Amino acid sequence: MNRKNMKVIAASVGAGAVIAGGALTAASTSWAEPEPSTPGPVPTEEATIGETTTETAPPTTPTTSSAVPEIEGPAALPPEQEGAL
Repeated sequence: MNRKNMKVIAASVGAGAVIAGGALTAASTSWAEPEPSTPGPVPTEEATIGETTTETAPPTTPTTSSAVPEIEGPAALPPEQEGAL
């Protein structure tokens, strides 16, 4: 085969692939389930404005103390590494 015939064959295969891809896209889109409708407004008895209400007074001091580590200083080496120093 010469170069011109090879280009024509390659172009035909490429065009066929594009057409097949478009057909598959159209077929899968038509089978898809329709999207559900968006919900309407929710009826409420009283208006809400998103405010947080606190019914008790806040404590005057923090309820937790500051964080203090339980162990101080460098950690002990595992037994297999004690002789490495």
